[in-house]
Parts: sequence; C-alpha cells; structure tokens
Amino acid sequence: MKAIVLLALKSVWARRLTLGIALIAIAIASALLLFVERVRSDARTSFTQAISGVDLVVGARTGGVQLMLYAVFHAGSASNNIGWSSFETIARHPAVDWAVPLSLGDAHRGFAVVGTRADYFQRLRYADGQALRFVAGGVFTDLFEAVIGSEVARTLGYRLDETITLSHGMEGFGPEHGDKPFRIVGILAATGTPTDRSVFVSLEAISALHLDWAGGAPLPGLSIPPEHVRKFDLTPKEITAALIGLKNRAEVFRVQRWINDYRGEPLLAVMPGVALDELWQTLDVVEKTLFALSTLIVLVGLTGMSATLLASLNERRRELAILRSLGAGAGAIVLMLTVEGLLVTTGGVLIGLTLLFGGSSLLAPLMQSEFGIHLAPRLFSANEALLLFAILATGLLASLIPGLRALRMSLADGLTPRN
Repeated sequence: MKAIVLLALKSVWARRLTLGIALIAIAIASALLLFVERVRSDARTSFTQAISGVDLVVGARTGGVQLMLYAVFHAGSASNNIGWSSFETIARHPAVDWAVPLSLGDAHRGFAVVGTRADYFQRLRYADGQALRFVAGGVFTDLFEAVIGSEVARTLGYRLDETITLSHGMEGFGPEHGDKPFRIVGILAATGTPTDRSVFVSLEAISALHLDWAGGAPLPGLSIPPEHVRKFDLTPKEITAALIGLKNRAEVFRVQRWINDYRGEPLLAVMPGVALDELWQTLDVVEKTLFALSTLIVLVGLTGMSATLLASLNERRRELAILRSLGAGAGAIVLMLTVEGLLVTTGGVLIGLTLLFGGSSLLAPLMQSEFGIHLAPRLFSANEALLLFAILATGLLASLIPGLRALRMSLADGLTPRN
C-alpha cells in the first residue's frame, strides 16, 4: 500500500500542471460551498438576533410576523397603537426589568424615524450581544436633537450639527414638519440591522411635532413655534410598540400570557426569536437555491478532475501495461489511479479550507456592517464537517471511474504500438 501511495504521489507530481487546474477548481468549489453554508447558518442566527437581549416585543393585537416587521424592521405600518397607560402598566410588572417604548409613523427622506428614550441605545443589542456604538457624538439630550444610523449618514452625507426636518408618514414623502428642525448630535456605528437605516428622536419630540396637527395634516391657521412647545405637556398618549427585558427569562411565557390577556386593551406580546425564525422560513427557497448552485459547482470541479484523469489514460496505456508486466495486479492499478484522484481531491479540499478561513476572517467586518451577518470564528460546524465528508466521498467515487477504465485496458493493448 505504501508503494502504491508513493507511486501515486510521483504520478500526480509528474502531471502537476494538468491536475493542478483540477485541484484549483476543487479548492474554489469547496471553499464556495462551505462559505455558502457558513453564511447561511450565521445569517439565520444573526437574523434571529437582530434585537438580541429583548425578551418580548409588545404591540397592538395583530400577527406576530407583522408586529416584528413594523416594530423591528420598520416595514409596513401598525394596525393600531398602544395606550401610554398600558405601557406604564407593563413596565411596572414585577417580572419586567426594563421597557423601551417605540413610536413610529414619521420618516426622513425615506428613512424611518423612531421616537424612543435614551436608554434604547443602552438596552438594544444585536448579533451575539454586541452593544450599539457611536462613531461620532452621543445620545440626544434636548428636545430637537436626533441620532442617525450609519446608512442614513452615508447615503445622505450627514455630519454632526447638521439640521434636518422630518416628514409625516413612514414613506417619507408626506407633509413636512418644516417648522421644527432637528440637530444631529450622534451617528451610530454600522450594525447591519434596521438601526442603520433609522433616525432616532425622543418621544417628547414626536409629541411636539404633532401639537398643531390633527388627522395626519397640519391644522389650518395654527402653528406652534419650536420655542413654545416646551410649555405643553409632551408626554405621549400612544406609542407604536415596546421592547421588554425581563429580570428572569424563565418568566417569559407567564409575562407573555399576561400581556396577551391584558384587559385594558387588545395587546400582543411575541418572543423575537420565535417570530423572526418564522419570518426566516419565507427565505427557505433562496437558501436551497444557493446551496444547490454551490453543490453543482463542486460536482463540476470533481467531474473536471475525473475527465482529466480519463483523458490522460490514453497517454499512460504503455505505462500501465509496463506496471502490469512487472507484477502489478489489476487491483493495484485501480487503487493507484483512485489514490491519485483522492490526493487531488484532498489537496483541493485543504486549500479550500484555507480559503474559507482566510476569507471568513477578511470578510467578517464587511458582512457584519453591510449585511448584518455575524460570521462567528470557528474551525467548522457539524454541517460543514458533513459537507467535507461528502466532498471527499464524491471525489473518491469520481476517482474510481478512471481506475475502472484502466482495468479494462489489456496488457497486449498497452504493449502493441499504435499507428
């Protein structure tokens, strides 16, 4: 066996140029397949952790997925609002550690405006529990101050101390609150989550914007200037949703049931991980398509290796016949050619793993900031190990084809000159 492996190594080295192309193809295909599996797995994890650390999301009674869409991803609109008194009752529940209100309904040039409190930036987590960071400035402390996400700053070219105005309606093209401008006091670091595409202001600011509005339009003949709005009670009457953190996560089902049965008004509490996992199921077709394409690429690479070995058999007929004449059995010939193919496959997989680890390390910051996918540093997962085994097993089968073909070549055919 040692002699056969040594002979296969020398044979591969002698054909290093032609087999090297097949090796590179297998390496790239293996790295791509494993990277797609890694991104698929980590994307799902990152998606379900878009608001890590939040135990419950509370809103008006609707579907769980719809609640997550407008409360977390700011897509669509709420069917109804929550009364402020209901929010305060929930916040005072003995099992609740903290509660952050959210008020939606306005926008700025296509980006959602989120009315909230300053502790939003302390409580909210993403990916594997990472906290929000500021690349410039800090949290709003005054009435007409705003914090913007990284994508808002990049797309619109905003910097600290610039002035912006907000529009009524989530689309960002409704009537303008032009008489009450906001000053940008903070810019958040990129997270790859909806936070990047949001403008944050205080709940009191949202109330101040709508003092002289009714029914989604400004009241004719009435305009309250910014310097006078502070004289009014700006405590919100309603909010859109709330993020809830519990003192003990074991209480989540009991608190969820209590909120869902709340008698003050119809409310819905959902666990973010469960609702986001349900939402992710809608992307199952995309996952399977990407995986299928990557698998086809691997098969093409292995087929190319098998074709290269088959094409070289005609040139090696005399070589194989000489080995037979020196006493090598048919099984030894088959084994040698199979080992050659397996060596090329193994070499390609090892190079593919190197590409995977290097590429994952280099692309991790980009994947996090641009797509919100946290590529967790690891050797490989159980699914990736199964894929490695599958690639090697398929490579072994592909290597058997040239070996079986060589088995059919007769000794006389190899020694007889061909014209």
